[in-house]
Amino acid sequence: AVARSGSISGAASTLSIGLATVSRRIERLEAHLGRPLFLRHHTGYQLTEEGATLIERAEEMEAAARAFGSGLPEEPEVSGTVRLATAENLANALILPKLPRLRRAHPRLTLEIATDIATVNLHRRDADIALRMIKPERGNVSVQRIGTLGFGLYGAPSYMEGRVEGSEVNLERDEIIAWAEGYGHLPAARWVERALRGRAPAVVTTSLAAQVAGCTSGLGLAVLPHFLAQPRALICLDADLGIDQPIWLVTQTDLTSSRRVQAVANFLREIVSEQRDALGVARTS
Repeated sequence: AVARSGSISGAASTLSIGLATVSRRIERLEAHLGRPLFLRHHTGYQLTEEGATLIERAEEMEAAARAFGSGLPEEPEVSGTVRLATAENLANALILPKLPRLRRAHPRLTLEIATDIATVNLHRRDADIALRMIKPERGNVSVQRIGTLGFGLYGAPSYMEGRVEGSEVNLERDEIIAWAEGYGHLPAARWVERALRGRAPAVVTTSLAAQVAGCTSGLGLAVLPHFLAQPRALICLDADLGIDQPIWLVTQTDLTSSRRVQAVANFLREIVSEQRDALGVARTS
């Protein structure tokens, strides 16, 4: 009750008992466990990391007690926060548009999405679950391939109109949008570097959103994921670049049985499966 309301007074009101009783019971529980469960702030009570790990078990005990009292089985409601690490393009174009579905199914579940994956480390427990294109090779994590992210070479209609080659790619003459030096590890960046062969690119960017914007404006050709390029009516000149990437669902191994993490994992599997064709295959006109 304290975790839900964020205060001793709110819990006392919910439980119809005195403030001192709630405070005393929390203190006794913390003393018995030998660790603090809440951080006391002037704005209210917040769960500590230890408290957060126990809240789901406490809710299961609560549900079991209610079921025992009623004589009927009761499934505890999924609640709490799940931290998801993923790429910004997947968050904005794939996950967030479908997130209302998860919210309707589990209104007390909060999804915290971290898109700065360069600084998010599952081994440090910065996140509970991740959707990534690079398979982790170490750490106490469970890994499952759930889809493929396909790439193609795209150009805007305005750029294509000014070319003399028609639909044929001419890597010695075409303007190409490149990635900045710090992103040379990306498969798309490596493909562009090979294609340029030392030529100067049309523009250099540090984000996929900028790549899409530059290509859409007609600056030149860009290597883009199909599911981002095709809704913008960009033209695919080559859908077989050999750089398609697997999509990995990565979960902290000790959280795979957590009902809230399972709910998010199932949600991610569903939306990737539903968008399988858009993610992995270029549509032809």
